[in-house]
Amino acid sequence: MPPAAWIFATALAVRLLHVWYLRASPFFDVLMGDSRGYDEWGRRIAAGEWIGRDVFYQAPLYPYLLGVIYAIAGRHLLLVRVVQAAIGSASCALVGSAAARLFSPAGVPRARAIGLAAGLMLALYAPAIFFDALIQKSVLDVFFVCAALWLIAGVIDRPTSSRLTMTQRWFVLGLTIGALALTRENALVFIVVILAWAILSTPQSPIPNPLSARAKRALAFLCGLAIVLAPVAARNAYVGGGLYITTSQFGPNFYIGNNARSDGTYQSLRFGRGAPEYERQDATELAERALGRSLTPAEVSSYWVDQAMDFITSRPGAWLTLMARKTALLWNATEMLDTESQEAHAEWSPPLRVLSFVGHFGVVVPLAVLGVFVTWPMRRRLVVVYALTITYAASVVLFYVFARYRYPLVPMLMLLAAAGVVEMRAWLGMPAIGVFGAVAGAAVFCNWPMLSTTLMRAVTESNLAVALQADGRIDEATAHYERALALRPDYAPAYNNLGTALRAKGRLDEAAGAYRRAIELRGEYPEAHY
Repeated sequence: MPPAAWIFATALAVRLLHVWYLRASPFFDVLMGDSRGYDEWGRRIAAGEWIGRDVFYQAPLYPYLLGVIYAIAGRHLLLVRVVQAAIGSASCALVGSAAARLFSPAGVPRARAIGLAAGLMLALYAPAIFFDALIQKSVLDVFFVCAALWLIAGVIDRPTSSRLTMTQRWFVLGLTIGALALTRENALVFIVVILAWAILSTPQSPIPNPLSARAKRALAFLCGLAIVLAPVAARNAYVGGGLYITTSQFGPNFYIGNNARSDGTYQSLRFGRGAPEYERQDATELAERALGRSLTPAEVSSYWVDQAMDFITSRPGAWLTLMARKTALLWNATEMLDTESQEAHAEWSPPLRVLSFVGHFGVVVPLAVLGVFVTWPMRRRLVVVYALTITYAASVVLFYVFARYRYPLVPMLMLLAAAGVVEMRAWLGMPAIGVFGAVAGAAVFCNWPMLSTTLMRAVTESNLAVALQADGRIDEATAHYERALALRPDYAPAYNNLGTALRAKGRLDEAAGAYRRAIELRGEYPEAHY
């Protein structure tokens, strides 16, 4: 059986086992945060609302995938997770094949082993298993990154067995990056990198090709890109009357990551209102109130960009300190939760729990650093991988850090980490102190404690309770609010939300006490002033 098949089978087995265990958890059927929003969006699409009414505020491709599944087979979350397990497993096979292609003719005798290692590392990478089972777009993010790496490796390696011409490969690469931009908006930075790579050099030689050949590659890439993005831009123009290539949330997201109270993580524009149904509403209302008039989505985005730039230009020292913190968070081993934490899911899933000890970001990054050293002689061949990694990392730091935002970095790091593992003996021929110091320094830097996993578990319990309460399951919600407070007695949103649950049950005195405690912890909490 080919290595790609072994990788796919291993990844699929682990992911399906995780899904099997997760079926007994409350996270399986109770959706929260973006997952709930995507599910509702997918149901509207399946019901016939294919065009929609507003400019896209969130990346649209994943909800349309859900809509297609729901339209064909009905709303079955188990089926969605099985489909995602297959997509995630395909990602593992693709990154393994990409690694084998990249290293095969470059003087690396164990290129096949590097490919197998890269694929299996992603197959057993705990956050990948976690993300592939969420009703979230991360599974598509990494699939398209892995597909792009596989295509890039094909452009570099030029396999004679391929049925695609070189121009066709560039065209398909454009299609892939366009699709990626519809799931992960900041991946638009890849367009600049790939265009520069297409125009300025060839993978085979530092000597540029004739201008016509370089222009042909760039044009093929742009045509593929346009076929995917132009219909979305046209649709946004039709419903919103302006030019929006993908979504209109650039400005609010840029402000969230660049303001005086930012700590490098997500903080809603109005405290306690981080749910998707509030994000667009709050961004619009606050901007319109500040400017005293009705605004288009583009004007709302521009307002928040201006607010962020005011902070950056008026307090450059504070902004640089914030950027340094975001950089540290980006490379930290802890998986910064969005709505639900990996640790909370691991309580229900033995495979996720076991693999979390070794298959984590704090292991991958030091191995990738080692990989840079052992593959340095072929750096010209890998320059596009380096450039994609650096630019994508910078695009995350420019906004704010979530685990799922940085997740697309992982396949690129896996290429280098696998080379580091397989070619580890090669570093013995290098200046050992320098290599050891760099790898050890990366390990310490990435694994330095910065975030509380206990807090993230408490946030998860509180978010789960909010979703249960929205479904009318008040008693269950109350129990999870109490569990959140047992984990973190200083978590104000849990007190506030517990107050709403107690009020719904008619326990007004207890509700008032919970509200008072929320106000003691966060005096500006508006919803607690009941």
